[in-house]
Amino acid sequence: MEFKREAVPYRDPLERVNDYDEINTNPAEEHLQTQGARCMDCGVPFCQSGTGCPVDNLIPEWNHLVYKNRWREAIDRLHKTNNFPEFTGRVCPAPCEGACVLGITNPPVTIKNIENTIIDRAFQEGWVAAEPPAERTGKKVAIVGSGPAGLAAADQLNKLGHEVTVYERADRIGGLLMYGIPNMKLDKGVVERRINLMREAGVRFVTCAHVGKKEDFASGHMTRIMEERGCKMQYLDPNDLLKDNDALLMATGATKPFDPTGRNPGRDLGGIQFAMDFLTRNTKSLLDSNLEDETYIPAKDKHVIVIGGGDTGADCIGTSLRHDCKSVVNFELLDQPPAERAANNPWPQWPRIYRLDYSHAENKAKHGNDPRAYHVLAKEFVGDETGHVKGVKTVEVDWSKPIEGGAPFSEVAGSEKEWPVDLVLLATGFVGPELAVGEMLGLEIQNPRGNWQTFIGEHGEFTTNLEGVFVAGDCRRGQSLVVWAINEGRGAAHAIDRYLTGSSRLSAGVTQGSAHAVG
Repeated sequence: MEFKREAVPYRDPLERVNDYDEINTNPAEEHLQTQGARCMDCGVPFCQSGTGCPVDNLIPEWNHLVYKNRWREAIDRLHKTNNFPEFTGRVCPAPCEGACVLGITNPPVTIKNIENTIIDRAFQEGWVAAEPPAERTGKKVAIVGSGPAGLAAADQLNKLGHEVTVYERADRIGGLLMYGIPNMKLDKGVVERRINLMREAGVRFVTCAHVGKKEDFASGHMTRIMEERGCKMQYLDPNDLLKDNDALLMATGATKPFDPTGRNPGRDLGGIQFAMDFLTRNTKSLLDSNLEDETYIPAKDKHVIVIGGGDTGADCIGTSLRHDCKSVVNFELLDQPPAERAANNPWPQWPRIYRLDYSHAENKAKHGNDPRAYHVLAKEFVGDETGHVKGVKTVEVDWSKPIEGGAPFSEVAGSEKEWPVDLVLLATGFVGPELAVGEMLGLEIQNPRGNWQTFIGEHGEFTTNLEGVFVAGDCRRGQSLVVWAINEGRGAAHAIDRYLTGSSRLSAGVTQGSAHAVG
């Protein structure tokens, strides 16, 4: 009622586009106290509801503590529900803000800014330190996958005294956090800082570990890819992991890319890449050599087209701009969202409105326009005489005229266009986990989505058809947010602890509510 919303600004777009440093700026303490004062101590805080925060962050509590300048207590309340607020405070799209009660009539509280500043200050003050358990239970848990779900489960289980080993096929721990999100959004030093704390607390990490079918390892495909990235790969049979441990958690993510252009003419031309490979190679080269080894996919002096929006599409735009591309265009199949909530999108649902993400603002500052082209469908890739892509043929689509018994849209006659391009990046999402490791174990598949099936059993919703095998994260619920992966990891840790000991002091987590899958 007294103060206006003032989000912490990013660095100037024309400055930040020239480096890979984090885009965030450091706010003044007084600024955060004022913004914390906007939190209204609601009778029903919808920021913590089914449409708000998946990990049930105690948002009104730590907002009030910041307002009162009680930062030390604020980090204690924040860590009660969130193992890694330095990750969510940077990369989460903040469904909590979409559900903020103040947002009914006014701009919502800057919850994400406050969360991020609490944890950053806590590290600066030395309030965050490794806390090894006082004693060990003698129970051993293996976790395959070191993304946010696997890390959250490892952190929770280690606190209870279980011996936890996390296996990762890449050369660095972090999964999506390390290689799927660019450094300018999430500095990798921030990720490594947390990994080092977990290591000091007793979690064991094994990198360059191929867990899966031996023939896939022997065939050399994955081995070659990972060894190109610095890994001397070792093979591990998942059945041996299950035999050698008291419980096994699969947290391998949903890494099979979706390719809606797979049947388009010219799809096999050179210069058409999956977005995650583009982003992964860039971060790997940045960390290894500050891009001097040139093992990344270059966009310099190229016309770039990104097919697919969302966070991944935005990250491809930002990375291409930092390569100094000639131009970048982002094809969005859907219509441009409205500036305000539509009638069918009421509070407290996630607001489906027009937003200018960090990389869109960078392109606007550098090239004068929002790079997104809406309701555009790629139909064909055109190649040059060397077999490299040189153009993309498209049509516009009309969502108000669905085809009966067919597509939910119709193609607009006369809207055909050919766009010049040197590099096409497919940011069209994922269809599920790589299933080989699950097939070896005998895990049941959840059709038609292709994720691993879990059941509401004696130990919770993360149990599989196999005794002692649990599943969490994107490989269970499908591609989603980092904050949902953390929630999944915490829930799986609760289930595993109950399995190992008969009961658990850990939070069971929230497993329902697809409204959070907004990224």
